[in-house]
Amino acid sequence: MSDLRQLVGKRVIMTGGSGNIGRASALLMAEHGAVITIGDLDIEGAQQTVDMIVAAGGKAKAIKTDVTDEASIAALVAGAVEFMGGIDVGFFNAGLQRSGRVEEFPSDEWDALFQVNPRHSFYMAKHTVPHLRKNPSSSIVLTSSVAGVKGGPGMTAYSASKGAIVGFGRALAAELAGDNIRVNVLCPGWVDTPFNGPAIDFMGGADAQASIVKQIVPLGRQASSEEIAQTVVFLASDMSSYMTNQIVVIDGGIV
Repeated sequence: MSDLRQLVGKRVIMTGGSGNIGRASALLMAEHGAVITIGDLDIEGAQQTVDMIVAAGGKAKAIKTDVTDEASIAALVAGAVEFMGGIDVGFFNAGLQRSGRVEEFPSDEWDALFQVNPRHSFYMAKHTVPHLRKNPSSSIVLTSSVAGVKGGPGMTAYSASKGAIVGFGRALAAELAGDNIRVNVLCPGWVDTPFNGPAIDFMGGADAQASIVKQIVPLGRQASSEEIAQTVVFLASDMSSYMTNQIVVIDGGIV
């Protein structure tokens, strides 16, 4: 019987492996045969993800990483190459969420959003591309958000930072196509994860958010992290070998 796993032999470097989407994606990629290096400032959470992968028979490593610091990302990439022998897939998933009306939004929080969201994606691309270029079929998956393609009240700063990832991913895909490095941008909608806490608070709490989700999401519910992870595996694998420069929106039909 042939092996139906989609990432056998793939070496994945990713950021943001302690949160819900990151953990679910790491676990599913490992289940599909990938070896994974996780960079995360929450090293305890990332190590828990690694321990889950290893307990299931996989291979993974966690490296403490400050994604706002280029030297820290360079060290992550060097550590990943040492651990895995190379890199085939980059999943740039670290993110920060903040919400608030534009006239009240603190400038330092605006800067923090841009440091974590698009700037970390730039640093990761800068330091992983030389390694991805060595392989015949490599893939980059950047995590943006439906907020990066469709704004909403209280989301001006967050939407701007996630929209920057969309623009960066588009240009990066064009730049790297000649190297056969595919680049696609993942844009989740409402996902059941604590990451969305600031937005939920802005909306007036969990009950108000649940009511709004039912009104604006045609499928009438939030996604699970595992549902987003399925698409991460698809984009990382050769199942999407002719797919690049795409904005993949998973939002239950909002856009």
